[in-house]
Amino acid sequence: MHLKIDFAKFFPFLRWGRNLTRESVRADTLAGLTGAAIVLPQGVAFAAIAGMSPEYGLYTSIVPAVIAALFGSSWHLVSGPTTAASIIMFASLSGMAAPGSAEYVAMAITLAFMVGIMQLVMGVVRLGALVNFISHSVVVGFTAGAACLIAAKQAQ
Repeated sequence: MHLKIDFAKFFPFLRWGRNLTRESVRADTLAGLTGAAIVLPQGVAFAAIAGMSPEYGLYTSIVPAVIAALFGSSWHLVSGPTTAASIIMFASLSGMAAPGSAEYVAMAITLAFMVGIMQLVMGVVRLGALVNFISHSVVVGFTAGAACLIAAKQAQ
């Protein structure tokens, strides 16, 4: 029995890479530069919110975008750090180590790696469909709660 493996299922860029044209590459390059102008400063700010040094914000702005571009399931994808993830990381780790210390950075990298593995497993098992069952009010409540937490931290 001959087993045929569909590599394009695991490496989506093999499928869409054939459709690249000079015009689409030019448009994607312009979109990438425009996005970088916005995302890179945001990444630095999100690193500060998470208690990390600014260079980690640059890393988290660049690396996820490249991985998502190559292995993501959508051409229209936004990836990278977020305010909510930064706040959760700070809230989770700041009680265990001083923000910015070597121990804090090691724990943050470990946490990011563990979350990435969980996301990878959830993607392989196709659990993304569960998001359809989260109501809009829950998403709005989470976002409002994050905004209140940011405001409270700034007021201190």
